[in-house]
Amino acid sequence: MTWCRLTRGRGRRGNDRFAASGVERVITMRAGRQPRLGIPNLGLGVGLRSPHFGYIQRHQPAVDWFELISENFMDSEGYPRHVLDWIVERYPVVMHGVSLSIGSTDPLDFGYLARLRKLAEVSRAVWVSDHVCWTGVAGLNTHDLLPIPFTEESLAHVVGRIQVVQDFLERPLVLENPSTYASFVGSTLTEWEFLSRMAEEADCGLLLDVNNVYVSSVNHDFDAWEYIRSLPHERVVQIHLAGHADQGTHVVDTHDSPVAGPVWELYRLATACTGGVSTLLEWDDRIPPFPVLQAEVDRAKAYGAGEPPSGFLGAGPASTHHALTLRPDAVSHPLGHLLPTAPAEQHA
Repeated sequence: MTWCRLTRGRGRRGNDRFAASGVERVITMRAGRQPRLGIPNLGLGVGLRSPHFGYIQRHQPAVDWFELISENFMDSEGYPRHVLDWIVERYPVVMHGVSLSIGSTDPLDFGYLARLRKLAEVSRAVWVSDHVCWTGVAGLNTHDLLPIPFTEESLAHVVGRIQVVQDFLERPLVLENPSTYASFVGSTLTEWEFLSRMAEEADCGLLLDVNNVYVSSVNHDFDAWEYIRSLPHERVVQIHLAGHADQGTHVVDTHDSPVAGPVWELYRLATACTGGVSTLLEWDDRIPPFPVLQAEVDRAKAYGAGEPPSGFLGAGPASTHHALTLRPDAVSHPLGHLLPTAPAEQHA
């Protein structure tokens, strides 16, 4: 069986922004792993969370890299900054944000972007990532990752904003597919078509969250395998793994449990399609001791090599309730309605 259809790059500017991003130090450190878009394959990493600060400093665990939540360190000093400085001297670091609001109709917040750029300099971030979503309007932050309509108008809007952000940050921008629980009846593109064109036209990277693909595939009745096969694989520079909660009628992206069996299978597919890229495990609630976290991310080694690990944690019945390929009538929608699109001039 052919697992994936390899796509070909059509970058318009030769990815100069990525090649000039100052990542040669990390490429040297990770010799043997192929870079893409000038960005290195860092290997297997975990999210940097405060309950693990002490353990990390005492034991200097054998993980390849750390991802920090940008907003958690953007204005922090004292102990969190001390820990970050310590980690930066020993591990590659990537920044992952939740407030860029690239899909909003509000003007870009250049005060926020200036703080983001300063943190990127301090942390020597190999790249900066966020989500394809909007988080607020009229200056208000909902502290949630809200879906956007997949239309030509919103695509042009998002592409233009990405280009401005990348020029301002002077670092690679990588954008993630969020999990969603409602969709727009006026969308004219599939999510994977939107992401593919966005990445090519804005000349940015993609962060493929395979758990989010699974969650959204259940909630919106699409084929998760088709989604992953259809992306421009040469633009995927990072993969996220995480746990979710199956509510029967819908699935919620919770980041509070081991990776589920179907998600591991999607990761195997994504690895086959991309050839292997930087992979990170997210665990943000009911956070376990660091050795448990490290053991879970280490399971990605076996799946990346095409071998299912024995006795992996995510094999419970709640994790395997839904098949990966879903018929239109397989799962009821989590909401009884779909959000209508706004008039064209208001599209995000």
